[in-house]
Amino acid sequence: MKRTGLIFEKSVKGRKAFSLPAPFAEAKNPADYIPAGFLRSSFEFPEISELDIVRHYTNLASKNFSVDGNFYPLGSCTMKYNPKINEQICAYEGFRDVHPLFPCEKVQGYMSLLKKMERLLCSITGMDEFCLHPSAGAHGELLGLMLIRAFHDKNGDGRKKIIVPDSSHGTNPSSAAMAGYRIISIKSDAGGQIDLKELKNALDGEVAALMMTNPNTLGLFEDKILEIAGMVHEKGALLYYDGANLNPLLGLCRPGDMGFDVVHLNLHKTFATPHGGGGPGSGPVGVKKRLEPFLPVPVIRKKGDNLKFDFDCPDSIGMIKAFWGNTGVILKAFAYITALGDEGLKKTGEISVLNANYLRKKLGEHYNIPFNRACMHEFVISVKDLASKGIHAIDIAKALIDRGIHPPTVYFPMIVEESIMVEPTETESKSTLDCFIDEMVQIHKEAGKNPGSLKNAPVNMGVRRLDELRAAKFPDVKWDFKTQNLE
Repeated sequence: MKRTGLIFEKSVKGRKAFSLPAPFAEAKNPADYIPAGFLRSSFEFPEISELDIVRHYTNLASKNFSVDGNFYPLGSCTMKYNPKINEQICAYEGFRDVHPLFPCEKVQGYMSLLKKMERLLCSITGMDEFCLHPSAGAHGELLGLMLIRAFHDKNGDGRKKIIVPDSSHGTNPSSAAMAGYRIISIKSDAGGQIDLKELKNALDGEVAALMMTNPNTLGLFEDKILEIAGMVHEKGALLYYDGANLNPLLGLCRPGDMGFDVVHLNLHKTFATPHGGGGPGSGPVGVKKRLEPFLPVPVIRKKGDNLKFDFDCPDSIGMIKAFWGNTGVILKAFAYITALGDEGLKKTGEISVLNANYLRKKLGEHYNIPFNRACMHEFVISVKDLASKGIHAIDIAKALIDRGIHPPTVYFPMIVEESIMVEPTETESKSTLDCFIDEMVQIHKEAGKNPGSLKNAPVNMGVRRLDELRAAKFPDVKWDFKTQNLE
């Protein structure tokens, strides 16, 4: 018996992991009700027992890093603990069994929850209206830019440019390009914030909006934000807020009060629902009143005694998603927000800032931190001083894997050479942070005394360091049933 290897190698013809009752076993011929073009002629699946399936997926799960199993100081992408009670709430029959095609009259409870969520997000961000439809942050960015375009087009103002700071998230210029805009990049000043002179030079009558993250990807709060908002609005442009870094501001300040016109949030980051390999995302978009008419349909409105989906919105950009958004994700975020309340959200913001600054102060004694001053929820280390020893950011990241810690984001933001971006979030204890500090200090010492050992990391995992360029360019790996070989 093979104890290792591919699941396909354990396949035994005729073996199966299920036993269905007679009515199901005697199912109709699929060809009777499925068009021939959609039917497979063969099924290349391993034939194995239920126990083999359980062991296969359990073993795979044990190889993964996750928030539940490891410290996950990713940076730029808030990865906090996801309370399991939220999963239990999602499993309630009244939520679990709802279908998007149910008549509105049959799902008034769920629709009421969605409407309340819109109001909660408005209160948290200082926006006037919210759309819950987008599937994730980048989808929300695209919607926000479509709303900006619709706003300017309605005013007969065909603007063609979007300003994107060099400290922005990587999806910002991509989303703007997808929306049909030309990207104008502006550099940061010596303090790591938007250079106001560069901004002034870039602002003209063709600029539709400035996309910002505040705090920015260096973890620094843009303290000239009110002046920036005034400059942008004076030119007739709009101010867009990327909500990926909203976590430290919860309960402390609101994008709407800073002058932002459009906001996208990441419920799967800020409001503790699983994302990445852990589940789907949700990227709601909030707007100020003057952009409300352009929001996607349908919108939820009170009609008579019931809430209804309203499609009669003449200036709407139309639908941007089938049905009404990832409602399961929205439900989990709703549970998180209502469980914490105003004081809990404020404490979330405060502790995320406290944890980041604690790490910054401690690690600053050993590592170079280019912008080493009070940060918000994250900060950026540079290990360019270790390059003379042949050590780079990727080597630090791989060494952390050996120590049971998920690596922080490396090589981003690109305005810091050999960067490592650290975000502990508010869910980590001081003892966990201290363990991380100890490991980082030990890695730094090893880089000075025995740099060669870091070049081989990780050494304690099932897979050693891979050729990452080849893995990215040639990811197609499959089992050939005819030759019984891995291609």
